[in-house]
Amino acid sequence: MTRTGSPRLLREINDRAAIETLLRSGAMTRAELEEVIGLSKPATAQLLARLEEDGMVVRTGLRGGGRGPRAQMWAVNGAVGYVAAVAMTPELIDVVVSDITGALLAEHSAPMPKEHTLRAFRETVQRAAALAGLRLDALSHVVVGMPGAVDPATGYLGFAPHLPGLVNVDLPSTLRDLLGTSVSIENDINLAALEEMSSGGAVGVRNFVLFWPADEIGSAVVVGGVLLRGVTGGAGEVDSMQVPGGRYGDLVDGDAIVKLAATHGIKAESGLDAVTKALASEEDGSPFLSDLARRIASGLANVVCVLDPELVLLSGGVAQAGGERLCELVSAELRKLVVPRTPVRLARITANPVRSGALHSALAVARERVFGLPQRS
Repeated sequence: MTRTGSPRLLREINDRAAIETLLRSGAMTRAELEEVIGLSKPATAQLLARLEEDGMVVRTGLRGGGRGPRAQMWAVNGAVGYVAAVAMTPELIDVVVSDITGALLAEHSAPMPKEHTLRAFRETVQRAAALAGLRLDALSHVVVGMPGAVDPATGYLGFAPHLPGLVNVDLPSTLRDLLGTSVSIENDINLAALEEMSSGGAVGVRNFVLFWPADEIGSAVVVGGVLLRGVTGGAGEVDSMQVPGGRYGDLVDGDAIVKLAATHGIKAESGLDAVTKALASEEDGSPFLSDLARRIASGLANVVCVLDPELVLLSGGVAQAGGERLCELVSAELRKLVVPRTPVRLARITANPVRSGALHSALAVARERVFGLPQRS
């Protein structure tokens, strides 16, 4: 630990180091914390006393037993801040609430209505907060993940014709007014990419593309460890990209995959169903999966040849259903189209990647405000 500079600055640095360690590792004894942050026993004791007095840490029981003394445990006080994460799709509004440590307090979801979308949004978030024993104004920050992208110059949502109730309004300001707290909006696939960077298949990868070839149809681009959003927020919106055969989204959406499967004798109700059945049927399945991989690669090639990333991650329900087999087929087709030999792998975060990414993003904002911890994404 650095020991030069003014006493006040040193205290702030040490306090942040302690908070960050406790957030990362959970409850610890004084001796354990002392070993990690590199302070003396008296300095660590003073630090904990100071943070306890400020309400930043709390005592959480004792560790040890037997003949030796039991040691006091310390943890970050979760009650110093609360956040909510919202994943919005044309079908669902899905909300989770946690305290500032990331401990989940409540979950609630509701169908996306055809009308009065904003009212439904507020009611769903309010219900989730109530289940956590909170009022809306207790939320330090809310992150909303949704298809499309918000233009930072206007606040308007673009690339999202399937969410008509949310267009033609300054969406960030509108949602802030509805909830009475700070709100940020992020593209859903960008959030999935952030989650892969945090704890998935892109940990330690500085340059990669997360490609969502069906369901949502889009991509997220990370360059130098930073999301590339574009001037209007539309970086990675590949749905409307023109490829051989027409508009990319029209070739790989659910209906298109179902029709493609039918030409190979596979009857399915959805794209995911088609891929699942294809994997179980070698005779009809292999030609269908090869054709699907060719379509996916036709769009992915445009992204890879421009960016030359370290890694491509395939995400979404259809990609996960196709598994390693689909990844191998897409990789083989991609090699026919571009010079870079970029690895194509499955995304590892499969359970609510958008909502999980939104939660980590909300926690990063809240922790910066409350503890002064720098955001890392």
